[in-house]
Amino acid sequence: MGIDVDKIRNLAVIAHGGAGKTSLVEAMLFDSKATDRLGTTLDGNTVTDYEPEEIERKISISSAVAFCEWKGHRLNIIDTPGYINFIEDTKACLSAVDGAIVLVSALSGVKAETRKIWKYASQFQLPRLVFVNKMDRENSNFQVAIESIEKSFGLSAIPLNIPLGTDGGFEGIIDIVRMKAVKYEGRAMTEIEIPDAYKAEAEEYRKKLIEKVAESDDALLEKYLEGTDPNEEEISKGIRLGSIKQLFVPVLCGSAIRNIGIQALLDMALFCLPSPAEKAELSPTTGKDPKTGGEVVRKPVAGDPLAVRVFKTIADPFAGKLTLFRVYSGVLKSDSTIYNSTRDSKEKMGSMFYLSGKNHVPVKEVGPGEIAAVAKLKEPQTGDTFTDAAAPVLLPPLEFADPMISYAIEPKSRGDEDKVSIGLHRLLEEDPTLKFHKDPETKEMIISGMGQMHLDVTLQKLRRKFGVEVEMKTPKIPYRETIKGAASAQGRYKKQSGGRGQFGDCWLKIEPLPSGSGFEFVDKIVGGAIPRQYIPAVEKGIVEKMKEGLIAGYPVIDMRATVYDGSYHSVDSSEMAFKIAGSMGLQKAALSAKVTILEPIVKVEVNTPEEFLGNVIGDFNSKRGKVQGVESETGGNQKITAMVPLSEMLTYANQLNALTSGQGLYTMEPSHYEEVPAHVAQKIIAEREAAKKEG
Repeated sequence: MGIDVDKIRNLAVIAHGGAGKTSLVEAMLFDSKATDRLGTTLDGNTVTDYEPEEIERKISISSAVAFCEWKGHRLNIIDTPGYINFIEDTKACLSAVDGAIVLVSALSGVKAETRKIWKYASQFQLPRLVFVNKMDRENSNFQVAIESIEKSFGLSAIPLNIPLGTDGGFEGIIDIVRMKAVKYEGRAMTEIEIPDAYKAEAEEYRKKLIEKVAESDDALLEKYLEGTDPNEEEISKGIRLGSIKQLFVPVLCGSAIRNIGIQALLDMALFCLPSPAEKAELSPTTGKDPKTGGEVVRKPVAGDPLAVRVFKTIADPFAGKLTLFRVYSGVLKSDSTIYNSTRDSKEKMGSMFYLSGKNHVPVKEVGPGEIAAVAKLKEPQTGDTFTDAAAPVLLPPLEFADPMISYAIEPKSRGDEDKVSIGLHRLLEEDPTLKFHKDPETKEMIISGMGQMHLDVTLQKLRRKFGVEVEMKTPKIPYRETIKGAASAQGRYKKQSGGRGQFGDCWLKIEPLPSGSGFEFVDKIVGGAIPRQYIPAVEKGIVEKMKEGLIAGYPVIDMRATVYDGSYHSVDSSEMAFKIAGSMGLQKAALSAKVTILEPIVKVEVNTPEEFLGNVIGDFNSKRGKVQGVESETGGNQKITAMVPLSEMLTYANQLNALTSGQGLYTMEPSHYEEVPAHVAQKIIAEREAAKKEG
């Protein structure tokens, strides 16, 4: 049978990149004796950063699962990425856990990525602990970190322990509940009385803790107001209640890299974060019956029908696809047949295993609340639901942000197009934020992702896993052409070269239509000036010419073309002749119709600390952007909305990092087309002409 659901804690370790998440997970695994050595990201030998791209960059690029035993409990820990390019992976992992440990640096406080990930955790209603890391570093400041937490998250931050010593003199922690200090010398821990120099500070923090705990319980509050402090047991009970109900966020401190304060954190993870059963009471697991559409609730018990959700897939060219999943109800057995209610298909389960980084620990069955993996399933993708065919449920799908940046790619070796396509489609299976397609207009292979680093890492994986190299180049902007005025012209095509000739003759009027109207063709031929069977050929000639463009080779949009007169030859006229005549008529009319170039405009939203607001707005103005509005956000950030030409936004991820010291975040979505300024149009036409000559 699986592990007792009350003895499970599923938690994600979350924060901005560089906060020390991987080092913290490494220390938790070491202290719980899940590993016998303390690896470091500098040495590239940690359990959860094992991909070559992570070891090289010394950052987490992909989430990784590990587990340990602590005081009779199973902790399933997910080490998540914190860099903005990769945090959609973090979002998917947060759907699979019941609580989170949030790292905040004692040097920098809360950063923009942490604020964004905190919002994701709130969407999944996850209770959280905060661990203030890097207390051993010079210029670390615990109180400033606490203020940053409260300002950024809009929630009271209540320390359960505080640092013993500061900067380079940090040597342990002071337990505010028990009012004892723990001093660390190397790997030895010694409990001591609180030194006199710290007693007043500890008493002050304890007073705040008691006040906050008393607020969580009416009986305790009454007792406190009467002048009686709650005892240690009552304080502990209040901490647990306040944490699980998210009335406040408990805070601990330490140093992951020096392994200080980690055992206290493990204790509090068991105490303050809920089991799968407790989490289900806070927010029940609900889905839909795929047959009736009615709501279905699944409880974390073995006797309920099976409900499992895939939260991650990993493409491995040797082991095949790995599918990582969380069981919400029922028991999943290896070699059983499961029903994928997302794809309406059945599949045989293979051998299952628990993951600890890249290591696999085989398991025969997995019960409610557990996290495990299976290899070589064909169908499942991230977000899919496994269930019993006899009692199906469809859990809510996982939603991911749209890609931010696109590049055209071409293989370095000619003839490798198929290898590129096959490899990228395998990588798409493990990364829902990656998009890949062949542009029908430009014929380029386009790869889109969350930022420059995301695409660099993807192409590095493509080379390592699938043996194919590509070059990246800026993709062509999908400009459009349109007309601003009405004009008429004759399209006359006559060709005589012995035998039957070719003859087609039509008069066209072209006029502009409102933006977004597309193309309209009007037939106003009367009296048989052009026979009925040739009218569609005139339209076809116009449409083909519109696709080719009139001045710069871009498709023409928002135009009405009316054919109102013409002539024909009883022998020499043909569909081909009238098609050519239609094309010629449009090209001639265009000379007087004020053809102009349109460019795609995107709606951009930037979230930035207030001190960088002027930088961002000034940059938008320099990009021909139009700022639509500025709003204040929780935590003192500002949200700027602007309409900006797509051509100015192709490398914006890197520019925004420079403008905001890496603290700005942005989203971008297509909006509409607008006319380009004359000087830009001239440049576009010149570039197109040069490309034609080269081609």
